[in-house]
Amino acid sequence: MEFEKVTQCPLHGSGARPEILVGCRLEEVVAAWHRSGDEEGEEEPLDVWLIDSQGSSVHITTGSDWCLIVESSSPHEGYDMDSWGRVEVAPVGVRTPFAAHLGEDVLAVREQFEPKTGRIALEVTFASGRVRCGSWAGALRLSE
Repeated sequence: MEFEKVTQCPLHGSGARPEILVGCRLEEVVAAWHRSGDEEGEEEPLDVWLIDSQGSSVHITTGSDWCLIVESSSPHEGYDMDSWGRVEVAPVGVRTPFAAHLGEDVLAVREQFEPKTGRIALEVTFASGRVRCGSWAGALRLSE
């Protein structure tokens, strides 16, 4: 009996094909962070948007079923959640591993899938290194 390779999330579908990033120059990275009170909050962002030299944007985030969502969409505005804090959306500066690759072309992408969830990781390769985007327990994790 052969198993079918699951290449899409059962809840969110396949989203954008990450291959659209290959050959694009990474010009800007915008991210969303949860903030509560005056503290800086989580180090890992909730979402990241990779913006190329043409202004096209690829959104990377996690789904409620712990999949990794990759879609073509622009960054949204931040918002207030009353007593639960706020979501801040801003350029990353040096706060994610993608910051080290600004101005570089994407050379390759590689996806990792899990049978029940679909995509759980995306590795983006630049001339100077790689960034891994993964879904871990429903949270977005970025690493070099």
